[in-house]
Amino acid sequence: MDFWNMAIRIIFLLQTTIGILGNFSLIFYYLVLYYRKCTLKPTDVILMNVMAANALIILSTGVPQTMAVWGLKQFLNDFGCKLLLYIQGCGRSVSIGITCLLSVFQALTICPKKSCWKDHKVKVEKYISCHIFLLWILYMSINFIYFSYTILKRSSKNVSRKQDFGYCSTVGRDEIVDSLYAALVVCPEVFLSVLMAWSSGSMIIILYRHKQRVQHIRSSHGSSRMSPESRVTQNILILVSNFFVFYTLSSILRGYISLLNNNNWWLVNMNRLTSLCFPSFGPLILMNHYSIGSRLSLVWIRKKNYSISF
Repeated sequence: MDFWNMAIRIIFLLQTTIGILGNFSLIFYYLVLYYRKCTLKPTDVILMNVMAANALIILSTGVPQTMAVWGLKQFLNDFGCKLLLYIQGCGRSVSIGITCLLSVFQALTICPKKSCWKDHKVKVEKYISCHIFLLWILYMSINFIYFSYTILKRSSKNVSRKQDFGYCSTVGRDEIVDSLYAALVVCPEVFLSVLMAWSSGSMIIILYRHKQRVQHIRSSHGSSRMSPESRVTQNILILVSNFFVFYTLSSILRGYISLLNNNNWWLVNMNRLTSLCFPSFGPLILMNHYSIGSRLSLVWIRKKNYSISF
C-alpha cells in the first residue's frame, strides 16, 4: 500500500503541475496575442475561456487534493470547504458549457452555404463574447443557489451525511440537497454533453462528405499529404473523445460513490484523478494540434521586425 500511496501522490503532483503550466501558458499566449494587437478569432476567445475554467478547476481541486495526499489534511473549515466546492462546481460547469459552445460554433462554421444553420453563424460570431459572459454568469448563479442552500442547511438537525474530501470535511447533504444538485447541475451537464456530441458528429459527417467530393481532385494531382479536412476531423475526434472519456468516467465514478455510499480507496482516488484529466491534458492537445508555439513565435518575429523598421 505504501507503493500505491506514493504513486498516487506523484500522479496528483504531476497532474496539478502540468495543468497549471499548460492552462496558464495558453492564457498568457492569448493575452500576448491581444496585447500585440493581433485579431483574436472567435475560437481563440472561446478556448481562452475554456483554459480559464480549467485553471479554476486545477486551483480549486488539484492543488488542495495534492496537498491532502502529501499529508496536509483538513486545513479548511466547513464554510471554506463549501466555498471551495462552489468554485469547483463553477469551473466544471463553465468548462462543459464553453466546450459545448466551441463544438457548436465549429459546426456552424463548416456548415454548407445552403444550410439553414449557416445564417446563425454570423450572429453567434458577432455576439460570442456576450454568450461566454452569460455562461459565466449563469453557472455562477446556478452553483450559488446550491451553495447557499447547503449553507442554510448547516444548522438543520435533519442532516444525515458527511463528506470527507481529504483536505476538508463538510456536512449538509441530504435528499433535498442531492435532488437540487441533480436538477441544477447534473441535468444541464447531460444536456450540454448530448448537444456537443451531436454537433461534433455533424462536423465529422460534413467534413467526410466534403472529403469524398474533392478526393478525385487530390488524387489527380498526386497529393499524399493529409487534407485540411482530415486534420480538422482528427482534432475534433481527439478533443471530443478526451472530453467524453474523462468526464463520463468521472461522472460515473462520482455517481456510484455518492449513491451507494462506497468510499473505497481505489474508487475515490480514481474519481479524483479522472476529474482532473481533461483540465490537465486538454491544453497539451490544443498546443499540439493548433501549432500554438509556432503562432506565438511568428507574433514576436513580426513585432521585432516592425520595431526594427522604425
